[in-house]
Amino acid sequence: MDEDNRLPAGENVVSVTVPTGLLDGLPAEDQRAIRNIVGKPVTLVGYDEGGRAELHFADPFDVQTDEYSHTHKMWVAPEFIERYRA
Repeated sequence: MDEDNRLPAGENVVSVTVPTGLLDGLPAEDQRAIRNIVGKPVTLVGYDEGGRAELHFADPFDVQTDEYSHTHKMWVAPEFIERYRA
């Protein structure tokens, strides 16, 4: 996907699949959280210098409170995301 066709930062997107190798070496709880968000809306924060999409999402297995929020970040090639359609 070229720069002109990228989804804008701030957009809700879905991860369409987990890229090969993304989970390698991650703790089991992080792997589980990433697998769980496939197909669910997450926030597209922006793009890194290599053009990878930066995604942020709350851990779906942790209780979120006003004082605590376990947020994950991951970077994937733009072909692994698409616009969220409610």
